[in-house]
This record gives sequence, C-alpha cells and structure tokens, in this order.
Amino acid sequence: MDLELSSLAADAAQADAIVLTLGTPALSHIEIDMGDIRAVLDDLLPLVQPDQLIVLRSTVAPGTTEFVAGYLEKQRGFRVGEDLFVAHVPERIAADRFLEEIGTLPCIVGGVGEESGERAARLFEPLGAPIVQTTPVQAELAKIWTNILRYATFALPNLLMMDCERYDANVFDVIELINRDYPRGGMAQPGLTAGTCLRKDFTFSEERSSAPGMLLAVSRVHETVPLFLVDGIKRRLGGSLRERRAAVLGLSFKRDTDDERDSLSHKLIRLLERELADVSVHDPVVATPTSGFEEAVTGADVVIVATNHSAYSTPEALRTLAEVAPECLLVDPWNALGTAQVFAYVAEVAALRA
Repeated sequence: MDLELSSLAADAAQADAIVLTLGTPALSHIEIDMGDIRAVLDDLLPLVQPDQLIVLRSTVAPGTTEFVAGYLEKQRGFRVGEDLFVAHVPERIAADRFLEEIGTLPCIVGGVGEESGERAARLFEPLGAPIVQTTPVQAELAKIWTNILRYATFALPNLLMMDCERYDANVFDVIELINRDYPRGGMAQPGLTAGTCLRKDFTFSEERSSAPGMLLAVSRVHETVPLFLVDGIKRRLGGSLRERRAAVLGLSFKRDTDDERDSLSHKLIRLLERELADVSVHDPVVATPTSGFEEAVTGADVVIVATNHSAYSTPEALRTLAEVAPECLLVDPWNALGTAQVFAYVAEVAALRA
C-alpha cells in the first residue's frame, strides 16, 4: 500500500481509498453543520470512481456516514456496498499520543454494508491495532459518547470546586476524602476542560436529545470556570482588577500540547481584560508568541495557571515566582504547582516549601 500526499482534488481519482479528515462542527443554534462534508463531496463527485473506498475519519454526528453514502448514490447513481464503498473509522487517539496509541487502541470500523467494512479494515490493518466491526451509526455514537463521557466526568470536580468556594472548603482535600481507600470513589481533579472535540461533541446528542439541556448544563459548568476564577481573584484583591498585573500561564487546552483550539485560556484572558487588568501571557509550547516565564510573572499581582504544562510543575517555577512576584496571588485550579489550593499566596506557599 502506497501513501501519496497531494493538494489537488483531481488526484483522488487515482486513489484506491479516499480518507476524509473533516468532521461536522456545530452551528450556533445547536445544529449540526454538514457544510464542510457536503462541499468536499461536491468537489469529489466528478472524480469518484467505481470500486473506491471513502472513509470518514474525523468525529461526525450520528447518521453522517449514511448521509455520505446516500448523497453519492443520489448524485452519481452508485450502489454503496456493491460498486462504491463507504465507512466511518473514527480517530480515537489522544493529543500528543499518536505513536503509543495508533497500534494499540481498537480500531472501530463502521462500514455501509459488509464489503465496505472489510475494505476499510484492510486499509487500517497495517497499523497493527485490533479491528472491531460494527455499523456506521454505532461507530459514530461510540466516538461521540467517549468524548461526552470525559466532558461530563470532568464537570463534576469543576462544580465541586465552585461549591467548595461557597462553603470555604478546600476542593483538593474533599476530593482526597472522596477517593481515599473507597471502592466507589474516582473523582477527577478540577481544571479548565476544553478542546475542540470535548466542547462540540455534546451538541451531536443535544440536537435531538431526549433530555434537552442536560449536556448543555455540563458545558455551562466548564464555560463558567474562567469567570469563577476571575470573581475569586476580585474578591481577594479588593474588588477591582483595574491596572492590576495578571499573568496567565498556558494557552493550549491540554498539558504539553500546542493545540489552542477552543482553549478556555483565551476566554479567561478576555474576561481579565474586560476588568481592565494588564495581562501578560506565557506558554512554553504553543506557536503563538508569548512572553518569557520570568518576564510574564515579574511584578504580577496574580498568576493564573490556565494550562497544567509540566514546565509549571517544577521547583524552579515556584522559586522564580517567589523571587519576582513574592506578594502575588497564585490561582492554580490544576494543582500544577502542588499547592493543593485553588487560591493561595506565593509567599505562604514558598514558606511551606522552604
């Protein structure tokens, strides 16, 4: 099997298999947007040849694979499963873990017809992962609900963090009490949960949900975290952030990755700027230019760990903070610096570590 890269749609006519790596984003009205997929199909319509395999690889809404098959049949007269083959093979690899997961995670194949499934399996077998055959819609649902499960699971510690603030309790202590030697524990840690997959995939269910608003409420928990942090900062710094120096650490949505898509760090920065704070930013990984770490935090009134990059979980990071911003408020919902407090003062933390 040969893999060739090309920017020309016309070259698809020469391929045995065409893999589409675009999904179905959500419109503002909690409605699935088929525009990108339909546009690509329209480009491919005059090029698709009998006996080709077309694979949807990105996350798509339930029914999308059958839509693609039906669209090709309607526009070109193909019989999908007999003279043209269509399948959904969802990509399930976590960001920055391609090499360790591509050959081990079960490869779900949802073919439109048995032959479509078999051809798609042969395409992905060289990667070495076990193949699991199913229907297209079950493959779509499995991928979507994997992400929904994670999104809902992470909402609970974030909501608990807000509850602990209300009752003047320590969220990390409460989570430790929940989980310690308890067979029905398992509470995750809080943090800014976002990313392009987690934030949009719940809409695929919400669009036609039997429990409308349930997953929307999960989303609102996560979306409220930046405002929760800003409000907590204001209470501790006297009510106003005007001309206060705020350093935001991390722009990406996930630890040690450079992916900023749908990161809540940007929302946090916008909220701080609306409070007239002077905001500096550092991220050691992303392509977006940011300040150096020491430059970003020097003289800061508040330092907020927005992404739990490993670079922030070092003794050197805390020592630098203690040297150049000894009186600052440290906001660390991830517990990246090991303070075991969402809101703490650097001087107090440094003294405990001394």
